Amino acid sequence: MVHVARLLLLLLTFFLRADAETPPRFTRTPVDQTGVSGGVASFICQATGDPRPKIVWNKKGKKVSNQRFEVIEFDDGSGSVLRIQPLRTPRDEAIYECVASNNVGEISVSTRLTVLREDQIPRGFPTIDMGPQLKVVERTRTATMLCAASGNPDPEITWFKDFLPVDTSNNNGRIKQLRSGTDFSPSSLSLLLNGWSMFVTS
Repeated sequence: MVHVARLLLLLLTFFLRADAETPPRFTRTPVDQTGVSGGVASFICQATGDPRPKIVWNKKGKKVSNQRFEVIEFDDGSGSVLRIQPLRTPRDEAIYECVASNNVGEISVSTRLTVLREDQIPRGFPTIDMGPQLKVVERTRTATMLCAASGNPDPEITWFKDFLPVDTSNNNGRIKQLRSGTDFSPSSLSLLLNGWSMFVTS
């Protein structure tokens, strides 16, 4: 009877664990980008699942491996950023793939990178008119960093810290981003930390 009970317990544990496991699902996928030779491109990919999915970046079907290619993982393990700097044309122009997998399944999503030479930059291409400046502030004091960009259509500004995108919605109110029409124009970031940069896309 004891052996039967143990067997039933093992089977129950197995089925409960199997029910809890879920295949990967993307929560954020990379978007197509157009960059300038000598510049930088950052692709963001995040996924959820149980067990937590492993994310791999591929270029033309092969795992990226180059000194100019850097994969930065999120602290919570939810995904990673593929950062390419400096961009080279035409060698970096390609289809890039984010692959998320665990022992339940595997999914992938593709994105395209286009790299322009300086003489190919079209009218209205986004430019940074004012970039954030290095600041030294006292601990617990508030620092405000400004960024201004122009282009047609109006560029979207994304802030990064240590090459990872800033989540202004999940930081206990410590980080706030203000856009055009507020006290700062066109975009500012109030924070209590250092090491920030911004990324501009049209």
